[in-house]
Amino acid sequence: MARLPKGFIMARDLSFFEEMFKRKGYGRIAGIDEAGRGCLAGPVVAAAVILRGDNPVSGVNDSKELSPKQREGLFERIINEALSVSVGVVGALEIDRKNILNATIEAMLLAVKGLSPAPDLLLIDGPISLPLSLPQQGIIKGDKRSLSIASASIVAKVYRDRIMNGFATTYPGYGFERHKGYGTRDHLKALRERGPSEIHRRTFKGVSDFGEEKEISPPRGRAGLQILRGARI
Repeated sequence: MARLPKGFIMARDLSFFEEMFKRKGYGRIAGIDEAGRGCLAGPVVAAAVILRGDNPVSGVNDSKELSPKQREGLFERIINEALSVSVGVVGALEIDRKNILNATIEAMLLAVKGLSPAPDLLLIDGPISLPLSLPQQGIIKGDKRSLSIASASIVAKVYRDRIMNGFATTYPGYGFERHKGYGTRDHLKALRERGPSEIHRRTFKGVSDFGEEKEISPPRGRAGLQILRGARI
């Protein structure tokens, strides 16, 4: 894993890390982030984004700091303007089997392996190391401090939200279109009244007390750009 010089870790300029590593000779820098790690239902989604060095997407910020409308607009721009974008999806059954950390790492690996051209360096949100030979750097709160990671956070969030909107139609009554699977008061109320659906994570607190585990066919794999562009899953 690439090491940052001591004292640089508190940088606030969103382009700081990218510029620093470009000076070290890295050309294609991929930002990696996930969405849905703390949810009670649905998949964990990871995105990997390589921005064009000569044409960064303006307005990018941590996805949590943006409105849904802003995220949607930036999502489309990132997909169309970035050098490469890829998404990895791992569903609830695999999350229960492997635990959420391992499922998150798998989703990130799927996303990275889907990039074309391949990256020279990975910037990853959080203290995560991927089992790859590529140079990589985990950055605490990277979605607030790296332009590439912030871009990945937007792609992962919007893509996952679209998946959950689709699940809201398949599994009505849980309010997935509103809370996207997070443990809100309304979601917990629906769980008490209905029990878990097939996309609930049975090993998670808040779900594990309800019902018997069912076999499900969770979404899993890489998403191509033809799916990402204009997707309304």
